[in-house]
Amino acid sequence: MQWQTPHDPNARPVTPAEPDLDKVEAAFIEGFMNAPDPVSFLRLGRIPFDLTAADGVELRLLRVEIEALADVGSLTPHLGGGSFRYDPLPSSLVSQRRRLRFIYFDGEGLRPLTFTEVRAV
Repeated sequence: MQWQTPHDPNARPVTPAEPDLDKVEAAFIEGFMNAPDPVSFLRLGRIPFDLTAADGVELRLLRVEIEALADVGSLTPHLGGGSFRYDPLPSSLVSQRRRLRFIYFDGEGLRPLTFTEVRAV
């Protein structure tokens, strides 16, 4: 006997999230930082220079921002939540990561979009 999920004719198809998007983003960051021609690299990565946001506003790419972050301490709330304990992390527990943002201009101001948001457009 085979288990089956009943088919709902009114259900919208579910598109799975892109697998390993965090690894794709990390590879994109490394490639972009080492690219001799960053504009061509953006084209190769299919990052749009002009796009229409979900709210219908036209956006124009101005900047790519890559931040380096390191978590060097932790907070633990005390019971009741009125105070907390701070502890510096030993070097073996320090986590390092990078954050990627695409900065678009919407005609009035800047709109930062994540790699995931840009890929979804």
